[in-house]
Amino acid sequence: MFKRILIANRGEIALRIIRACKELGIQSACVFSEGDRGAEYLRLADRSLCIGAAPPGESYLKSDRIIAAAEIVNADAIHPGYGFLSENAQFADKVRASKIEFIGPSSESMRLVGDKASARELAKRAKVPIVPGSDGVLEDDDEAAQVAQAIGLPVIIKATAGGGGRGMRIVRDLQHLRHALGQARQEAMNAFRDPGVYIEKFIEEPRHVEVQIVGDQKGRVIHLFERDCSTQRRHQKLIEESPSPAIDEKTRLALCAAAVRLAQAANYANAGTVEFIVDARGKFYFIEVNARIQVEHPVTELITGIDLIKKQIAIAAGEPVGLAQKQVVRRGCAIECRINAEDPEHNFRPCAGRVQKFRPPAGPGVRFDSHVHDGYEISPRYDSLIGKLIVHQPSREAAIACMRRCLDEFVVEPTHTTIPLFKQVFVHEQFIEGRVDTGFIERTFRVR
Repeated sequence: MFKRILIANRGEIALRIIRACKELGIQSACVFSEGDRGAEYLRLADRSLCIGAAPPGESYLKSDRIIAAAEIVNADAIHPGYGFLSENAQFADKVRASKIEFIGPSSESMRLVGDKASARELAKRAKVPIVPGSDGVLEDDDEAAQVAQAIGLPVIIKATAGGGGRGMRIVRDLQHLRHALGQARQEAMNAFRDPGVYIEKFIEEPRHVEVQIVGDQKGRVIHLFERDCSTQRRHQKLIEESPSPAIDEKTRLALCAAAVRLAQAANYANAGTVEFIVDARGKFYFIEVNARIQVEHPVTELITGIDLIKKQIAIAAGEPVGLAQKQVVRRGCAIECRINAEDPEHNFRPCAGRVQKFRPPAGPGVRFDSHVHDGYEISPRYDSLIGKLIVHQPSREAAIACMRRCLDEFVVEPTHTTIPLFKQVFVHEQFIEGRVDTGFIERTFRVR
């Protein structure tokens, strides 16, 4: 087992990893930018090191500075958290070349599943259903038009190197295809420094369901069931829950088995998520792999009782998964709300500034993962997530009732947050009945 881990991230995920290290008896060192200097969570780490100015490009995205920090504190391993460099295969290579372990999958696996075009080919070989679309990156607009005509409109253009809705365009009319391709390529280049795009058939009103997998270095892979992430805005998840209220047990077993096959085909070792869309008939299609821990991992932890961060660390240290599939038991229902410093009334405008009063809810079956406190300064330079409110109850009905109570208790002043929107969602008939898709928020609450 490792003696010391460097945490190459910030905020709530850095705090989450610090806590896991403490419970494992591992020393933790945390890097920070000038923008996070003095943050309360840093005092809980055994050491903290400043690696640059507040902008991520001058600190959290500086791979050489992070590795240098790991060498200074004599770290055995680096945990990248999520975002920043967590899915950067080149960074993983540099870390391992420095005789430091990277807590994540191999760089070969990351490259294989990180590029959406190659991931689709891998899925085909693993007999995992994929959405009809182009074979790899589109070389020119004429090829794109041929593919669109062959699979039928509407289609969706996607950036092969990215996610989060960037480099993505829906096309319902062939006359708009060339313009949309140009926009998608430019956006992909700006966001990922890679203009490559491909086309898929656009599935109308889909559910977004993902499967948590864990694999070890001996090739053993298990699933930890699914999470439904359909309640989102502009492809950004807002609410996640497990089990999915929209799939039956037969579909659940098939979905989870498909995720395991894909992970095995990629020789995937560590925690990861295989994402699918599910159509109105319950048919599922693979869309991508997230080769890292997910923001919404607490949902899975609560329904299975398995600590995913500890499991990541153990697998990176060479330990086996340590569980047979039949030993993974799902208990109850867990729902997570992402509490973002955004104003839903004004196009989800980010709301930076000082939090003067911060009173998160508590009580039976309630978990709140956050680094925020009274007096915390929310920076405009980073993600707007200020905390994750998760409830775990015996049934979905009880979980919804618990979440309503928690949202009513929650006080964040004077910062605008997503809490008022969630209060509306959790009393809405469609959500209560589990009848939502990825367009539910925009359609129902008239938000952009």
